[in-house]
Amino acid sequence: MPDVSDKWAVGETYENFMGRWSRLLASRFVSWLPVRPTAHWLDVGCGTGALANAVCAGAHPASVLACDPSEPFVGYARQHQVDPRVSFVVAGSGQLPTRPGGFDSVTSLLALNFFPGPGAAIEEMRRITAVKGLISACVWDYAGRMEFLRRFWDSVAAVDPNAAELDEGRRFPVCRPDALETLFRRGGLGDVVCESIEIPTRFSTFAEFWAPLLGGTGPAPSYVASLESGRREALAAHLDCSLPREADGGISVVARAWVVRGVVS
Repeated sequence: MPDVSDKWAVGETYENFMGRWSRLLASRFVSWLPVRPTAHWLDVGCGTGALANAVCAGAHPASVLACDPSEPFVGYARQHQVDPRVSFVVAGSGQLPTRPGGFDSVTSLLALNFFPGPGAAIEEMRRITAVKGLISACVWDYAGRMEFLRRFWDSVAAVDPNAAELDEGRRFPVCRPDALETLFRRGGLGDVVCESIEIPTRFSTFAEFWAPLLGGTGPAPSYVASLESGRREALAAHLDCSLPREADGGISVVARAWVVRGVVS
């Protein structure tokens, strides 16, 4: 298997690759969460700020504290967020911020599977959540209908079988509804609910599809950046031929995410 590690270096690059889809997903996720207005929120693994923005736009929070271990991502989020209810801090699982009395809602968008230990992360989130508070998470359905990544990793496996273990569908078995429900129940949470949310992801051309994969930020772009030019071109050619096309040449696929929530008793 190639020696490739995930890189999270440039906030703007991540926005081009995943952030635009994260923002569509975040508003749907927030509307799914039964959190009262004027609640105090903690956004764990905030990335470039998609969830914090959605909480402010749709949930009427008293405050949102957003944290991420990537300094470049936190810096990007700070520069693009002016709502006085939001603050950002560099921190990850194992060192999460706390609040006297606990947070009313502790949530994570598209980050849970990247934590070193998801089970330990849920336990830590439970400790810093108020009694009757809500813990929630949202992850991509990497093994199924997160289709533009599914198509990408299927092409990787076809042209570079040694890289099959990098496939996020294999790497992240927690990103399945049964695994998420089990994780939350074992974490001592009650009233656990797991459902799906789907958003459209459309690209007008293959160039628009391919360009964000060249940015080197995130698992798929990190793999592409590790390739020499000939292998990169072979991957692009295989992927180009495998994608569905509309009459105007556009590429429309679905991105499904699993959303899960539970109550601290």
